[in-house]
Amino acid sequence: MTAPRVMLVDDHPIVRAGMRSLFSAASDVEVVGEAATGEEAVALARYLHPDVVLCDLRLGEGIDGVETTRRLRELDPAPAVVILTTFDRDAQILGAVEAGAAGYLLKDAPTDEILAAIRSAAAGQLVLSPALTARMVQVMRAPRVKLTERELEVLRLLETGASNREIAKSLFVTEATVKTHLVHVFEKLGVDSRSRAVAAARESGIL
Repeated sequence: MTAPRVMLVDDHPIVRAGMRSLFSAASDVEVVGEAATGEEAVALARYLHPDVVLCDLRLGEGIDGVETTRRLRELDPAPAVVILTTFDRDAQILGAVEAGAAGYLLKDAPTDEILAAIRSAAAGQLVLSPALTARMVQVMRAPRVKLTERELEVLRLLETGASNREIAKSLFVTEATVKTHLVHVFEKLGVDSRSRAVAAARESGIL
């Protein structure tokens, strides 16, 4: 098997430089490019045709790692995507896998483990530790919170710190309607305050 062609995607230049330096010692992995944003990664992948994209979850402005994964997997040919991040919340892991990621690793993983994941992903294998696999099974068996599109819009505006009046103005509805939506959101998330609603939504992967 030829050396997997790898593209690095992270919004921190020093992280990309560090990964490139680590991988330079590996004779069977070739770093062919790097990107700072998800949009840039998708554009470069169309040109570079990497076998594996090593991607962070949080990429600053623009699309995040989950959406980047989804778009990369829609390319033809589609590279395998391995998420390499500092975030290990269950909802984030599940979101990445559902988007088509072949693997999910934390940035403090040993270099040998990351290299092994790249090789496995290039060979078409799923790269998840037994512990993460068990957690994914548990999350997938748990009931999922389902919000309506309007409730999601209210929640996203709530996350920005907008008041009921500002949310109403943005959505062209009355403040009473916003309050009704918030009551439903609170009930579905099992919370009793605006801050807890945002925190619960982030934890569950809704935001």
